[in-house]
Amino acid sequence: MQEETPERPATAKLIEALNVRRNAAVGFAVSIALTAIVYVYRVVLIGEVAGQAGTPVYYLALGFVLAVSLGALLTAVLTFVSARRLARDLD
Repeated sequence: MQEETPERPATAKLIEALNVRRNAAVGFAVSIALTAIVYVYRVVLIGEVAGQAGTPVYYLALGFVLAVSLGALLTAVLTFVSARRLARDLD
C-alpha cells in the first residue's frame, strides 16, 4: 500500500497565498520599532512631567498594548492588500 499524504486544508492554502506569515512578521516588526521609539521619546527624552501620573513600568505596559494592537492592525492591512492583489491577478 502506498501512503498518500493528505492534501493541505483550504485554510492553509489561503494563508499561504495571502502571505499571512510574512505580513505578520513585517507588521509586528514595524509595530515593535514604532513602540520602542514612542517609549524612548516619552520615558527617556521627556521624563517625568509635573502633575501626570505614570512610571516607566506603566509606560512599558502601555507599550506592550500598543505593539500588539498595532501589529495586529498592520498584519490585517497588509493581508488585505495581498488579497486585493491576488484578486486582481485572478481577473
